[in-house]
Amino acid sequence: MVQANASDNNASSGADNNAGNGGSDNSKNECGTKNMEDLEPHAVKEQLPGIQYCVKSPPPWREALLLGFQHYLLSLGITVLIPTILVPQMGGGDDEKAKMIQALLLVSGISTFLQSLFATRLPIVVVGSYTYLIPIVSTIQASRYTSYTDPYERFTHTVRGIQGSLIITACFQMAVGFFGFWRNAVRFLSPLCVVPYVTFTGLSLYRLGFPMLAKCVEVGLPTLILFVFISQYLNSYVCSNNKTIYGRFSVLLTVPSAWLFALFLTSCNVYDHKPESTQNSCRTDRARLLSATPWVYFPRFFPWGSPTFDAGEALAMISASFVSLFEYTGTCYAAARYGSATPVPPSVISRGAGWLGFSALLNGMFGSITGCTASVENAGLLALTKAGSRRIIQISSGFMIFFSIFGKLGAFFASVPMPIMAALYCVLFGYVSSAGLGFLQFCNLNNFRTKFVLGFSFFLGISIPQYFAEYYNVKQHHKGPRWLNDVVTVIFMSHTTVAALVAFILDVTLSREDDAARKDIGLQWWERFSLYSADVKNDEFYSLPYKLDKLFPPV
Repeated sequence: MVQANASDNNASSGADNNAGNGGSDNSKNECGTKNMEDLEPHAVKEQLPGIQYCVKSPPPWREALLLGFQHYLLSLGITVLIPTILVPQMGGGDDEKAKMIQALLLVSGISTFLQSLFATRLPIVVVGSYTYLIPIVSTIQASRYTSYTDPYERFTHTVRGIQGSLIITACFQMAVGFFGFWRNAVRFLSPLCVVPYVTFTGLSLYRLGFPMLAKCVEVGLPTLILFVFISQYLNSYVCSNNKTIYGRFSVLLTVPSAWLFALFLTSCNVYDHKPESTQNSCRTDRARLLSATPWVYFPRFFPWGSPTFDAGEALAMISASFVSLFEYTGTCYAAARYGSATPVPPSVISRGAGWLGFSALLNGMFGSITGCTASVENAGLLALTKAGSRRIIQISSGFMIFFSIFGKLGAFFASVPMPIMAALYCVLFGYVSSAGLGFLQFCNLNNFRTKFVLGFSFFLGISIPQYFAEYYNVKQHHKGPRWLNDVVTVIFMSHTTVAALVAFILDVTLSREDDAARKDIGLQWWERFSLYSADVKNDEFYSLPYKLDKLFPPV
């Protein structure tokens, strides 16, 4: 535990007088010395205080609908980004991109609802995973697909290959989760391991923050400034009985304002003579989703044809799903913290990992282009709004399903320029990172082993992925199986995976030889959350509905 020595606070003469009088009086003396209680460090909190709506406490319906719509709006960023990057490389056009977005949005809605009802029961949103891009791009560049001269034919064959890999990957994830393999791995974590684990879950997505914002800095930077002002400063400048309303609905206040500003710049022909890449990022009329999306569209199973299978591509995709499990687990810890719940028991995380595999199966069946993970930005929004109720997330899943079917309406919101979404990410990813740092309160930071584990895991969590990112750009010049390069690259390019593995190995091998060492890493406090039945509050947050715990008892 973090400890401080109060006896060092003897800088003033008043403190010396108190000590001379026996130190039994903690009240202020004539010289104005503070109470000794005021000099104590902040108390350790196993549940985060200040959350207005925790996991099990729903807000009023009107407020819940607005908060749910905020989560839906935020989930559109990655949902639109991934098909926008990949579909043109596959030979698809605007129609194919629109259908892919609708399918991905439908699966996200279904998966989010299942996660909140039967999986972890935490307020997490399930979205497409950016981690799958490396094996998917490798599949797109495979020679058997590039040989097709007709773009649409190439697109359909490529999608069918990706579908097959996703279905195999889903079976792997469901086996890892439902059979308890992931539970047995997570059970060895300590607060010291969790610090770099959760911290890098947020920090690893830095490339989706300011670098994407800077693609249209005249829109993105004002959005970032406005978002910070509304969420953090505006409350102190207004006279209102309910000052939390501005921070709680800052996304709904920021996005339309920034969108109107971008529309104004587009209407004033500011970008007419700019490069094509700048126009695609800044203009509000370049998404082409409204024209390409039908009014009503019901995504169906295997819309592009029967899936095809390739062993090498499936192995590369499985490695991406392994990394997504790391990201999913880190986001679960952050969501539990911002939902004012106790730390997630390993069996609950494993149960959620199994349902995440089911989400990947749905992606493969509906012809979506990527696997799933928990949304980091939506976990950050829980902290910003101080509302971690699962009802809000279930309402958000309803919005996802509704707008995936009524395409024109959904396409209108999905056409928000990406630099605006990236400005929001700069704040929300930071919230998730700070959730990881919050676990430091359970560790002894005056211990040199603690400092070594933290410093080394943080450094390698940045340095190793940087090396493999450079290697990835030149790997086509290396001999060897393409799938093997993808497996190694996708694992070691993940900041979260590298930092978590390094911290885990060092923590297990260095810090658990005696009771004092276990106390330094917070393990004595943490062990009561390693078994579901060890803490009575677990039932409060994580028990299954409809008495399903009797059929599927957690362990």
